Amino acid sequence: MIAGGGFLRPWLRGVRAPGGAARARDRRQSSAVTVVAIIFWLCVALLLYTLAGYPALLALLARVRHGRAFTAQEIPEAALPAVSVIVAAYAEEAVIERRVANLRALDYPRERLEVIVACDGSPDGTPQLARAAGADLVLELPRGGKIRAQDAAVERSRGQIVAFSDANALWEAGALRRLVAPFVDPRVGYVCGELRLVNDRGTNQEGLYWRYEMALRALESRVRSVTAGNGAIYATRREAYMVVDPIMGHDLSFPFNMVKRGWLAVFAPDARASEKMVPSIEGEFARKRRMMSHTWPIVLRGGMLSPRGYDALYGLMIVSHRVLRYLAPFLHAIALVTSAVLIGQGWIYALAFALQAAILAGALAAPAWPVRPLLVARYYVLTTSSLAAGLWDWLRQGTQAGWEPAEGTR
Repeated sequence: MIAGGGFLRPWLRGVRAPGGAARARDRRQSSAVTVVAIIFWLCVALLLYTLAGYPALLALLARVRHGRAFTAQEIPEAALPAVSVIVAAYAEEAVIERRVANLRALDYPRERLEVIVACDGSPDGTPQLARAAGADLVLELPRGGKIRAQDAAVERSRGQIVAFSDANALWEAGALRRLVAPFVDPRVGYVCGELRLVNDRGTNQEGLYWRYEMALRALESRVRSVTAGNGAIYATRREAYMVVDPIMGHDLSFPFNMVKRGWLAVFAPDARASEKMVPSIEGEFARKRRMMSHTWPIVLRGGMLSPRGYDALYGLMIVSHRVLRYLAPFLHAIALVTSAVLIGQGWIYALAFALQAAILAGALAAPAWPVRPLLVARYYVLTTSSLAAGLWDWLRQGTQAGWEPAEGTR
């Protein structure tokens, strides 16, 4: 019995149990730490990829693919198409006369240019001032939102190309020629121009981000098609124009839907417009929060996530530039929490937590000490947070089709 160990087995089991339980507990803790570390590194990798890796990938693809550059010289004077430029306006009496005058002064044959102002239930003198300034057609519509005002204007327009602009934007004299130039290629259905933001006062750092965004847009256009446009200067072929849900703006819904329908959506960097940005970072947060309440419906139920109609390259671009960008606040929050949990598991986690805490502290300190690095930190934190805030607004109360001019942009 002794030799066989039968007598000692119960005692030995009792002796080994505490050590075995401890080892099992250690293994569970080690596995949990590993899982948390994987989640942390996945979030960091996705953030770094969408902010820096994706631009680098685009630059490489643009060099390899030798994308075509569209220039204003491609359409001779005699072949310039008839264009209807549409400005949707609500309570824009402060700027509408200047906007119409700017469009009428464009370097474009006057007989081929139609200026339409679609007033979306304006409560002020916008329609009268637009007529006095020389708009070819002024529509006084019931309040229905920007998209429905644009739809109504397209129905009444005469141009082969329909172009769109904000009421507070100004176009360079040659902007329209350069905007329509890419349409010489029959594959092109949508063109957006370059918007330059003006900020002669205030704390907003949007200009820094916007230059980065314009560089990405130029690369996307060379590689395949842009993944988004802007409301200040863009155009479509009349036959390519789409009627979309009134809460889903053209800026985001048009480019990917054009691609799904077989068109190219391109960027014309020489077609330039300018616009006043919101003066303060807090105002920019409010503007982007409102925009994101219109963006999330497009992402989640407007067809952006459906692969139908995408080729592999454009699908990768949508995920890289749009989906991951909109997930950034959630990725940041998870990275912050997991780095805190992993403190003590290596210096890199302590450093990661300290860097994130420093950015948050800088954002909080910026109002009292408005130096550039702290303002940039505040801008990044608030505008990234606006992505999640817009989702919350949409889920909680839905999105209205109407809009108000952003504070300080007129």
